[in-house]
Amino acid sequence: MLGLRTLLGIGVLVTSHCARRGRALAHRGSCPVTSGSGASGRFSSSSMEPIRYLGQEEAQKIDEELFTEYRFSVDQLMELAGLSCATAVAKAYPVSSLPKSRPSVLVVCGPGNNGGDGLVCARHLKLFGYEPTIVYPKRPSKPLFENLTVQCEKMDILFLPEMPAEADLIDEAYNLVIDAIFGFSFKGAVREPFGSILGTLKKVTVPIASIDIPSGWDVEKGSPDSLQPDLLISLTAPKKAALHFRGRYHYLGGRFVPPALEQKYQLNLPPYRGTDCVHRLP
Repeated sequence: MLGLRTLLGIGVLVTSHCARRGRALAHRGSCPVTSGSGASGRFSSSSMEPIRYLGQEEAQKIDEELFTEYRFSVDQLMELAGLSCATAVAKAYPVSSLPKSRPSVLVVCGPGNNGGDGLVCARHLKLFGYEPTIVYPKRPSKPLFENLTVQCEKMDILFLPEMPAEADLIDEAYNLVIDAIFGFSFKGAVREPFGSILGTLKKVTVPIASIDIPSGWDVEKGSPDSLQPDLLISLTAPKKAALHFRGRYHYLGGRFVPPALEQKYQLNLPPYRGTDCVHRLP
């Protein structure tokens, strides 16, 4: 079992929700809040056309087109997505608002691209003044993910050898948890160790921030009995599951969609303010 000192990284470096909704963790950020609803989603603030909420196949087609037609690379989009996630976290939970003396954050990464987004997010959170710790139990043997891991290690970000099994330990050691386990392409049963990890995360009381899709949710139908994050960062465009999100903060991230692609799929994305890479959704 991992002790509190290990979770906080005191003397150990391993390289290889929020029930408290009334706590003073809230921060609205600088993005304008819009309101309204539509058949496909919620209204954008510029055109008043409903934002398109994507099904799984639509999201996959857009991703594939970004790679093949627009020649984005996986690591390029991952860097932009991870930066957006870290920015959304910083807007929702500024360092100055965290209840613990150390700005500790636990980042739980899965084996696919969502996990890669989490690694990039952790690196940027470190630069933003947070103290991230990473759990990365299933690491792909691919250069992209190996490089992201080394980048985090070189920035003295701690990697735990295993997920803390007790929710109380996580609540004691960290201000919030980043859920970067599964993304919109996930299908099928949840395998170990992620079944146990999600079981633990369902019991924590610190806020959970999910990247793109709350892990374990059906991409289109959601999952009311599964993980319930306080913050959701939708990437590229929100997925249909986001219509079932009941947390306090929903941000759109990934300011990289070419206008022609947005028009082709009628995404009706809201305008980003200034140079912001995230936009708060209602």
